[in-house]
Parts: sequence; C-alpha cells; structure tokens
Amino acid sequence: MLSINIKPRDLFNEKTSEFIPVKGGTLKLEHSLVSISKWESKWKIPFLSKKPKTKEQIDDYIRCMSVNGDPDPNLIASISTKDKNRIIDYIDEKQTATWFSDMDDKKNTKSEIITSERIYYWMIALNIPFECQKWHLNRLLTLIRVCNLKNQPSKKMSRREIMSRNAALNAARRKRAK
Repeated sequence: MLSINIKPRDLFNEKTSEFIPVKGGTLKLEHSLVSISKWESKWKIPFLSKKPKTKEQIDDYIRCMSVNGDPDPNLIASISTKDKNRIIDYIDEKQTATWFSDMDDKKNTKSEIITSERIYYWMIALNIPFECQKWHLNRLLTLIRVCNLKNQPSKKMSRREIMSRNAALNAARRKRAK
C-alpha cells in the first residue's frame, strides 16, 4: 500500500476564473486487481495495454486505487508531480523475490490482451483464493505465473539443448577453476 500526503492548497479553475480550496489529506492507494476491475468497468478498455492513457484516465485510476473511499476529484487534481512519480514507481514495483529463467520467458512470447476478467479466470482455474485480488497486481501475476509453470508437465530437453547447457556449465567451471 502507498500513502500519499497532500497538503492543503488552492486550485485555479480556468473556466470559471475562481480559486478552489482543497483541504488536503492522505490517500491510501493499492495497485490491485480490484482497482483495475473498477477502472476497466468505467473505461471499457484493457488497463494492461501498451496504449498510452490520457491524464483523465490516469487520474481516474488513482481514484480507483484509493482504499479509503472515493476521494474528492480536487484532491486528486492537486497531487504533485513528485507524488505522481511515486505512484508510477509503486505501480511498476516487482513486489516479490521470485524470478524466472530465460527458458520460462520464451514460453510467454504470445501477446494477448489481458483484462481483469482474464486474471480472475486464471485465479479460478489455478484455485487462487479471492483475497489475493487485493494484493499488489505484480505480485498476483507472479503467483499466477508460478502456479502455471508448476502445473505444466516437465519438458524434456532435446539432445542439442542438453549438450549446449553442459558446454556452458563446463566453460563456467573452467573459468572459475582457472
């Protein structure tokens, strides 16, 4: 969870030429499947696409990330650039110690559109409990990937792959032994 403290300030409305006082406050944000599901239900587009999002869509996602109710839109509009960068860094965080080998990455070269419903399907298919929908999304996706890899039958390596791997291991051992 990420907490953002927003100081009281005045915003200027260019349409009405008026100042709007913003009380300030603390936003508690969680980048989770629940947040994405709320955002996708409003915008009707996949959140996890490479297509850039508008400022309005980004601000709305921050609203969807809020775990302490629906925040005042003026409060979200008064988030500083520094805090928006903190939010982006938080969204991009790995949130796990799990890593995958290059061989695992080669299996996932197929590009498909991932929506919240598809992630919920994966959770159901892999018997992942629904309380995990509130986890940081990157951690949940890592769990799904681990479950998927562990449920696959072990792949036999070809003779060429075995020889290539052994040659690399032997070269590394020779280098260490000098």
